[in-house]
Amino acid sequence: MQFPSANFFGKPPKLLDQVRDKIRLKHYSIRTEQAYTSRIKRFTLQFAGF
Repeated sequence: MQFPSANFFGKPPKLLDQVRDKIRLKHYSIRTEQAYTSRIKRFTLQFAGF
């Protein structure tokens, strides 16, 4: 599957880039995108021990 945010070398996009792409595809508001990505960041940092 090719994502819009895939880089030039064909590496898959990072998790937050995938989330942003999907949210924009569904035409959600920018505030929803910010809320979702912020929550994902907090969740991953919580389990990373930071």
